[in-house]
Amino acid sequence: MTDRTVALTTALDALSPVDGRYADKCRELRPLFSEAALIRFRVRVEAEWFLFLARELSLAELQGVQPAVLAAAENLARAAAPGEALAVKADEQKIAHDVKAVEYYVRGVLAAAGATEAQLEFVHFGCTSEDINNLAYALMLQAARGEVLLPALERIRSWLVERAHAEAGTPMLSRTHGQAATPTTLGKELANVSARLARAAASFAAVEPLGKINGAVGNWNAHLVAYPEHDWRAAGRRFVTSLGLIWNEYTVQIEPHDWIAAYCDALARVDTILIDFSRDVWGYVSLGYFRQRVVAGEVGSSTMPHKVNPIDFENGEGNLGIANALLRHFADKLPISRWQRDLTDSTVLRNLGPALAHALLAYKSIERGLGRLQSDPQRMAADLDANWEVLGEAVQTVMRRYGVPNAYERLKDLTRGRRVDAAALREFVAQLPLPAAERERLAALTPADYVGLARELARDA
Repeated sequence: MTDRTVALTTALDALSPVDGRYADKCRELRPLFSEAALIRFRVRVEAEWFLFLARELSLAELQGVQPAVLAAAENLARAAAPGEALAVKADEQKIAHDVKAVEYYVRGVLAAAGATEAQLEFVHFGCTSEDINNLAYALMLQAARGEVLLPALERIRSWLVERAHAEAGTPMLSRTHGQAATPTTLGKELANVSARLARAAASFAAVEPLGKINGAVGNWNAHLVAYPEHDWRAAGRRFVTSLGLIWNEYTVQIEPHDWIAAYCDALARVDTILIDFSRDVWGYVSLGYFRQRVVAGEVGSSTMPHKVNPIDFENGEGNLGIANALLRHFADKLPISRWQRDLTDSTVLRNLGPALAHALLAYKSIERGLGRLQSDPQRMAADLDANWEVLGEAVQTVMRRYGVPNAYERLKDLTRGRRVDAAALREFVAQLPLPAAERERLAALTPADYVGLARELARDA
């Protein structure tokens, strides 16, 4: 296409990769964070509020509402009608206000069902746009967490637990500061990540989604002047909790977004753990501790035909970085609003979907990469057998127990900065002033045996 003003026609024309190259991998979030989805959640809140005023508060002016009108409101709350988003956008083009366009759409549907002009005045009654928006976004974020993000994280965690158990006894050389260190098992290292991910996911799941519907500056001004006899504080609590959200009574025009900041912070912590894990797996693939299953027909390099690159973990790391850059910005920016309200949060909130989409892309990439991993116990065993100096810790600790002086220093002289083989270590042990049984036990110890409680910890994951 040469016309740069042409509308998006295919995924190849998309500006963002989450709607282009990766559109199929983000499809679960599209019904929750697209423009049409935001309209849908706003329509739902408007319809639910009208029904609440008619049924729960039993406002006298709504007692004569026809069943057909209430049924139409219920349908609006339940699901999108064909052409709903397009109709709202058409009104928005005319009036240049997105939430008012939603109100007009709801009024039109209820009018067509038989609502009177007086009854239609209770659509958006007492509301500021933010009464609708904050509840819509809360419902969107809650659904994304429960229906998409947490299940994706649980699939990764389940793999980690399963492989931790399977590889509980697979000895592996540790590397601290990148250098050969005290042995562990592959299963124990996977169990570590599983435990971290479980805690972080639980913190993410525990963030309470808050909502408000208390008017222009949070004081119920309009509601109280119209109906001073009603307990609007109790009404607001009942309405917000009926949506499955937590009532926030103290707000300005906007719900302060502190909970969204907590949501984003908690998700970013999850992502950081997975960045750490992706880099470690990348390293283990490089060392040969993990092999990757070859997929027929795939190309690993445009010039080096032998390569099977760990691209799933690289893509995961890259997308998690983008997600966290956005999530950290949301956490820092959204709780800040000048005086009783400014509009800077509006355009920022519209980017929640892309942030979660990049996180979801990463989770799927990591999950796909995990499915291709195969451990190589022989490679790990060879590394252990080439680094007998890691038993220096074991020998000097037993020496300490039996009061052998300068235990650390003597092992340091033997091992620091040099490779020590089995024969050299056993010769050293044979000369130690230790009980014979202890010398025999240390002489029989191998790097593969020196894993502490790693096996038990992995099996208990």
